[in-house]
Amino acid sequence: MDPMDVTADSTRTVRVLIVDDQLPFRAVARTVIGMTAGFEVAAEAETGEAALVAVDEDPPDLVLMDINLPGINGIEATRRITSAHPDATVLLLSTYQAADLPSGADSCGAAGYVNKEEFGPKVVLDLWANRDQAATNDGA
Repeated sequence: MDPMDVTADSTRTVRVLIVDDQLPFRAVARTVIGMTAGFEVAAEAETGEAALVAVDEDPPDLVLMDINLPGINGIEATRRITSAHPDATVLLLSTYQAADLPSGADSCGAAGYVNKEEFGPKVVLDLWANRDQAATNDGA
């Protein structure tokens, strides 16, 4: 089996960075990632700026990015992360309905958007399985 084949990496643990300014949602995200086979929380950040530092210091495979953050918002942080680390997959999370997403959410490089109320292990697994397709479709 080709080691570069995406199906071949199923034995590798996917490292996740959780970015949210709200501790309760970070706790929920930790629980969801803990329930998702093959995924582990690598780090957490409360701001867009802290997320940029965390990704530069120890790049994760997947970034769960809140849109509304103090300082640099999640859309701008995603744009910077995907530009500097094209192998990183970013999933935008917030309480917006998809039709009401802020400007730039659809062009920041995110692989997709999920309303926080719908976030769960199946969403993580589906996004990860389809991340290459989502990236070629210009994300969220």
